[in-house]
Parts: sequence; C-alpha cells; structure tokens
Amino acid sequence: MEDRPGVDRASTGLAGGGDLRGRRALVTGAGSGIGDAIARGLANAGAHVVLVDKVADSIESLAAEIGGTPRVVDLCDLDAAGELGTDVDIVVNNAGVQHVAPVHRFPTDTFSMMFDLMVQAPFRIIRSALPGMYEQGWGRIVNVSSAHGLRASPYKGAYVAAKHALEGLSKTVAVEAARHGVTSNCVNPGFVRTPLVETQVAEQARLHRVPEEQVIEDVLLERTPVKRLVEPEEVAELAIWLCGPGSASITGTSLPMDGGWTAH
Repeated sequence: MEDRPGVDRASTGLAGGGDLRGRRALVTGAGSGIGDAIARGLANAGAHVVLVDKVADSIESLAAEIGGTPRVVDLCDLDAAGELGTDVDIVVNNAGVQHVAPVHRFPTDTFSMMFDLMVQAPFRIIRSALPGMYEQGWGRIVNVSSAHGLRASPYKGAYVAAKHALEGLSKTVAVEAARHGVTSNCVNPGFVRTPLVETQVAEQARLHRVPEEQVIEDVLLERTPVKRLVEPEEVAELAIWLCGPGSASITGTSLPMDGGWTAH
C-alpha cells in the first residue's frame, strides 16, 4: 500500500517531546504498530524504554535496536501487570484488541478479557506507578484510547465500553495527580496504518476487486473528512509531546487524531 499525499513520514523526527534523558518509560503493546513507533520515539528523545508485549520476538529485537528493556507479559495476568509500573517516570498504556459482534451475541469471556486488557491492566499499572511519580514530583501518563473512546459504533460493544472506561480513569488520575506534577491524558486515533488494518484493507480489495485506496476512502473512511489512514508515527509524535515539558499544563484531556471523524 503506497503512502498517501499529505504525510512526510521521514519528517516525523519525534523530537517534539523535548529532552527525556534520564527518564524511564513503560510502553505496553510495544511489539508493533503504534506501540513500536512510540517506543522508538521515546528512545530517540533520550528515555530508557521498557517494552511490554506478550510476544517475545517482537520486543526483544526492538529492545536490542533501541537499547531498551523487554518485558514479556500477558497483561491479562493482572497481578503481573500491577508490578510493571514501579520505577518508571512515564507510562504509555497502548495495548489493545478488537472483537466485532452484536451485543446480544457478544461472547462474555471475550468481553471480560478485553476489559482486563484495556481497563484493568492500565489501572494496575498506573496504580503502581503513581507513588514513585508523586515522590519525585513528576510523571507522565499517556493512555492510547481511540476515537471510539469518544463515540460509539455498532458491533464494537466491548471496545467502545473499554475505551470509554479508560477515558474516565485517565481524567480521574489527572484530577488527583495534578498537585504532584503528574499529568494524565488520552490520545484518540482513528483508523491507523497498522498491519491488522492493512490486512483488512487488502482482503476487502480482493473481495470487491477494487484498488486498496478505494477501500480506504469509500469503506473504511466513509465518514472521515481526511481520506487517508493515520500513520503510527503521527500518533507517536503526539504521545511523546505529551511526555515533555511543553505539555505540563495539559492534563485530563482527550486529543483526537482521527481525520475529523469525531467532528460529525
């Protein structure tokens, strides 16, 4: 799939977060897509990055490349998740999954698993990170939510509910933690160019015998004014900026990066 005009992917130097030397950052779901891009950007800004994923190969190779620390953890093991936040200055809760089904047929075990991964695990991680952040008077929490944390779509009940819950958690932390120099914000991407999305686009293009860009514009982004996928590096640049000194007065907010989808 070729890049769309309008994004200079080479220009995303990820320097907007400022100097993060001496900071220790935790990124979940770091093995691919948005998590990979955020981890690289934090490392470029000088932070030591703890890479969390349940797939060892993806984070071990990335850790070797950027000088980070791999942690192979299934975040649905909530006790293990609760041990990850100690001794970090920056938390990026990024890990997530999707399952599509109508509410009356949605598997209850899948619903519970998605809440564990996208609500309970972030809560456990934040809970363990805050005491150290409070003690030093500085901390940054970035929750990678979604446009679906602000709006709803049919057949995505668990994902929409979990992202709305993450939004509420993020805002509560922001209110509690502000006096300790800790900020908490959500980043809300729309459809991002990840391996999962690109596979879905390719399958739809083959099924309907149309170009992939037509699938993106006419199906995936039908209601989105900007007719291109968001790049992982764009989401990373925003997340990393929220970790730096220039965003110290921004907390408790949700920042859509969805091509205008939530403007409707």
